Amino acid sequence: MSDSRRLEPVRAPSRRDFLKGSAAAMTGAIAAQHALAPRVFAAGSDVLKVGLVGCGGRGTGAASQALHADPHVQLTAMGDAFADKIESSLAGLKNSDIGEKVSVVSDHKFVGFDAYKGVIDSAVDVVVLATPPHFRPTQLRYAVEKGKHTFVEKPVAVDGPGVRSMFATCELAKQKGLAVVSGLCWRYHPGMRATFAKVLDGAVGDIVSIQATYLTQTLKKFPRQPDWTDMEFQMRNWNGFTWLSGDFNVEQHVHSLDKVAWAMRDEPPVQCTGTGGRQARTGAESGYVYDHFSVVYEYANGVKAFCSCRQIDGCDNDVTDHIFGTKGTCHVMPHEIVSDGKTTWKHRAARGEITDMYQSEHNELFASIRSGTPINNGDYMTKSTLMAIMGRMSAYTGKTITWEQALNSKEVLGPPKYEWGALATPAVAVPGVTPFA
Repeated sequence: MSDSRRLEPVRAPSRRDFLKGSAAAMTGAIAAQHALAPRVFAAGSDVLKVGLVGCGGRGTGAASQALHADPHVQLTAMGDAFADKIESSLAGLKNSDIGEKVSVVSDHKFVGFDAYKGVIDSAVDVVVLATPPHFRPTQLRYAVEKGKHTFVEKPVAVDGPGVRSMFATCELAKQKGLAVVSGLCWRYHPGMRATFAKVLDGAVGDIVSIQATYLTQTLKKFPRQPDWTDMEFQMRNWNGFTWLSGDFNVEQHVHSLDKVAWAMRDEPPVQCTGTGGRQARTGAESGYVYDHFSVVYEYANGVKAFCSCRQIDGCDNDVTDHIFGTKGTCHVMPHEIVSDGKTTWKHRAARGEITDMYQSEHNELFASIRSGTPINNGDYMTKSTLMAIMGRMSAYTGKTITWEQALNSKEVLGPPKYEWGALATPAVAVPGVTPFA
């Protein structure tokens, strides 16, 4: 399997690089990508062929949404590290209401670390990438080099080198006129879009601070079986292993952090200071990830975002976000703005409005391909991922981490090679002891 660590070096963009650029240059870039957008699909057909890489629950759901998004689509290839995942996913899709759109023959089922290559090389037009986050930089690079439109689940990397690879690959996708749609699904929710439009239009005044909270339970674990190697055990329990998931501040809390980024117009924070630890996680299946984080992000204009997350069973859950401004407060999840104790605005779904954000992102992806105006979410999905990674870095090390430090980090998570054998589990990070790399 190719590895993002072996990609050609790319100059790391600074925070200033993200903020500069003229409207004229942007218009030219958009015009160029539209001009390059392919309108004839595999074998000269108007049928868009879809390939799924990563056949777990999220991948299966994303494949179903892709097949619901357009009347002329077919799922023609599937790939996963494990054959049983493919068969389970395939059976579920065939037995659903889009079963007639599933046409995956035996030689289009690809198994192993290189399965993504088989899927991408099998004459598909659109690739759904839903493997563990560690593999996404390598897989997206390959898909874009091969000229494929992609849906990429969140987060899109687990370390600095992966983030730098993602920035470069998404820029290449723009140049080639290829769609890249992110699994940061709240950006495709109509109520959330309306809410952030009001915030960005000044409905709460100048933003003073933001609170983002994601307190929930632990995720499913898979006890080790006698015939599993260390690698298989870790891959089956990928959420518990930082090299695969990025830890849950990256894998799950990125949704909340993306809303913070949205409110801040995707301007990167200057730095962050975080704490965290592992208080209640037990069992080898939990790997070496934390079970709680609290990170404060600081912006150049003085705004601070207070972000916390927890995965511990038996506790009260809280998944809410609040934006505090000089004129009022936005309670993000109920899509409501309050001033002086009174609701001044609230979004209510219009008749016929599609409120399924998971479906909406695929509807818009396929519509953009059909129209020759491909969507590219590469910038914000990669920035939000790095925001999550720098929070983990700060909590793991006990150090304040700047955006540039995180972006230019040389730390590479993962094994030197991918094989079904022995693989040690690293120690749980200790703040003040674990170094920044």
